[in-house]
Amino acid sequence: MDQVLSQQEIDKLLNAMNNGEIDQEDIQEVTDTSKVRDYDFRRPTKLSKEYTNTLHMLFEDFAKVSGNILSTQLRTNVNMQLASIEQISYDEFTHSIPRVTLLGLMHSNPLKGTQMIEMNPQLCNLLIDLMCGGLEVRSKGITTTVADKESFTEIELSILEEVMQGFRENFQNIWQDIVELDTVFDGVDTNPQLLQNMSPNEPVILITITVKIFDLTSFINICIPYVFFEGIADKLSFRSWFDSSEDVDENATQELKRNLNGVDLTLEAILGEAEMDVADFLELEVGDVIKLDRKTTATLDTYIEGRAYYQVKPGIQNGQFAVELLEKSEGDKVNE
Repeated sequence: MDQVLSQQEIDKLLNAMNNGEIDQEDIQEVTDTSKVRDYDFRRPTKLSKEYTNTLHMLFEDFAKVSGNILSTQLRTNVNMQLASIEQISYDEFTHSIPRVTLLGLMHSNPLKGTQMIEMNPQLCNLLIDLMCGGLEVRSKGITTTVADKESFTEIELSILEEVMQGFRENFQNIWQDIVELDTVFDGVDTNPQLLQNMSPNEPVILITITVKIFDLTSFINICIPYVFFEGIADKLSFRSWFDSSEDVDENATQELKRNLNGVDLTLEAILGEAEMDVADFLELEVGDVIKLDRKTTATLDTYIEGRAYYQVKPGIQNGQFAVELLEKSEGDKVNE
């Protein structure tokens, strides 16, 4: 049995489990007994477990942000979660997806290879219905089943290309902490068997993301060739992200200080507090004196953005009311 299942096989398996035809405990027993796995020397594992863990973190963010993007485009709730990350051959990928499906092609400079995002026809049909209004679908939910699709119209491809553009932008953004990419969308294709982007035995990273809209649960696959990672493999290590031994960039520090100096802060000096009746408050006139709960010789509390920072003394400087900083609220003396 092949390790990678096709979309139809996955849907049939899920339906059988929901109908009770397959017992989950039986599946668990088979899984527990299958401890030996075939190893194909034509496609040895390229990325280490540490690098794969980094990809898990990146594409969990991709799934979360893409779900928000789709929710905005469709004006309905879309839940996207990372399901798995596998290292397989390109031939296995093309045989695990439908014969006619939607493939978004893109490349990311300066890295090599063509990245592909695949959406099966059932999900594509739902996205088209929702983006074109789909009032009946919104009100009654999903009752459709998996159906073969022979082709997409030009209008359908134009609508779905807008969805792919959102994925392209999100794909570029998730890598910005590792490498600056310029991801370019090359277009869409519907027949994976005719694509000649890479050889059948070339290793690829297959990222599978579950998509749930209403009662429909489907998948989006992202296929990334191994040559994409050749130039950044060392940067996928967690140690390169959190290494504190690197020298601090002085220019970046100065730039941060300049940016912080331009931030406006609210400074307040509290003279004191008083209580009075509403009737007395409404009868206040210019020249009236309000008795506060502090003496004129007492220090005042000064607040920055609502937080107490200094003890100050009020006075007049150049004909204007002013305060003199005496000490911090923690008790530290302020430099003259």
